[in-house]
Amino acid sequence: MTAEEVLKKIKLIELKSKRRLNSSFLGEYNSSFKGVGMTFSELRPYQFGDDVRKIDWNKTAHFHEPLVKIFEEEREMTSILLIDVSGSMNFGTRKQFKNETAAEISAILAFSAIKNNDKVGLILFSDKIEAFIPPKKGNAQVIHIIKTILDIKSINKSANLNLCIDFLLKTIKRKASIFLISDFDIGDYEKKLCILSKKHQVTGIRIYDRVELNFPDIGWAHLKDLEIGDLKWVNTSNKSVREQYSKEYKKLLLQTKNVFTKCGSGFINIATDQDYIKELFNHFKERH
Repeated sequence: MTAEEVLKKIKLIELKSKRRLNSSFLGEYNSSFKGVGMTFSELRPYQFGDDVRKIDWNKTAHFHEPLVKIFEEEREMTSILLIDVSGSMNFGTRKQFKNETAAEISAILAFSAIKNNDKVGLILFSDKIEAFIPPKKGNAQVIHIIKTILDIKSINKSANLNLCIDFLLKTIKRKASIFLISDFDIGDYEKKLCILSKKHQVTGIRIYDRVELNFPDIGWAHLKDLEIGDLKWVNTSNKSVREQYSKEYKKLLLQTKNVFTKCGSGFINIATDQDYIKELFNHFKERH
């Protein structure tokens, strides 16, 4: 995209995101993620059923009545968007490419974080860290994030999620909400994901194109591997070829979901032509 096209796309995504962020969505987003700790709020008289461990014995002795400490959760969080920008994300046959869907979902999540007065940061990865934007607050930060996602050019590169997780663990020390957006055609990452999930709240968002679920009959097709660049002739008219492809892809979908479940993380499947707001809302509501 030219600079003019990028700016136009940024404005479109910004307007679309803000228009769709209603109070219900923001409420569920806010409720889905725990704060980073508890801070003292006030003292009040002991009531039947209160935890006796919360009694402030010094104040109780001073005022001659049992008083308990009330704590409030520190709501301010940091949200980190981890986005796969490898070659396989540069694909789409329906409404838009997978990387465009990833950019729009990122904008929704980033604006939601800003609305909740949270910081938001970005890590783009392929077989290396392509870009890193440290967490900050404000609308300007969200625009910077969207522009960085749209500007990135990652052609014929594979994805190394393990490398990305190592970078995140070294860089983000405080507990954060991690949104990992990818098509998850990225090898074995279970061990690193479980380590990440113990320290942070992780949600995996798988972006896919519907043609990947059910490959169409288009005769002999010259297909290109978008990550390594290899070209291969495939007879898509062969029913067994299409069935085997669909079987393997659905198996990969299930394996990915199982890995996130095993690690105690959230997981969402979103197609490029799907209403991602609805899917995100339902996930946050279910998690809450």
